[in-house]
Amino acid sequence: MLDTVTPTQTRADEAFECLQTAIVKGELAPGEKIGEVELCERFNLTRGPLREALGRLESRGLLVRRPHAGFKVVSINGEELLELYRIREAMEGLAACQAAERMTDAEIDDLQRLLDRHEQMVDEAQGQAYYQHEGDYDFHYCIAMGSRNRKLSQMLLGDLYYMVRLYRYRLSTSAGRPHRALREHRSIADAIANRDGELAQFLMQRHINAARLNIEKKIQEGVLTF
Repeated sequence: MLDTVTPTQTRADEAFECLQTAIVKGELAPGEKIGEVELCERFNLTRGPLREALGRLESRGLLVRRPHAGFKVVSINGEELLELYRIREAMEGLAACQAAERMTDAEIDDLQRLLDRHEQMVDEAQGQAYYQHEGDYDFHYCIAMGSRNRKLSQMLLGDLYYMVRLYRYRLSTSAGRPHRALREHRSIADAIANRDGELAQFLMQRHINAARLNIEKKIQEGVLTF
């Protein structure tokens, strides 16, 4: 027997998705202080569903509760962000290797078609939109799911996934980076299609390392600040 989904639960889910998207896209900026009244007015929400959504976002690590002062959007410093990318490099390399071994032919075809769709929107004006793909439309998400490694995908697609996405939009305006990222994604997908796990792992690690080096450069130039 299926559980009945109440209107309140539905509104709470909608509030959660709305606020999560706003945080990830930077509409609610890292470190920004937010209050219930402001959020209700800004996003046309009511108190009950909002409070449930705020609790879920806190559990996910996207919000920090301030005693007697509401919430603020989580923020991390430059070194912490670079540490996240070092973790991603190791974990996503393993995911790509296992995806080459475990993804079905149909899933690999879907992955290639996904990149075909991405290619249509990768130009300098639309680079930010390319980086905002989420879930089944996110290349890295699909690789993690394709690894068939439940523990690995849970770690990659939990707090780590959303924490990284907080900052990806801020890097999407780098000249040429969306085009390079797409080419790197193509190479990884080809290695997976050829069932070459070792190569897929190497290319994924190199891809994420390149992103980390880009972050380091932006920090040194003062373009990316915290």
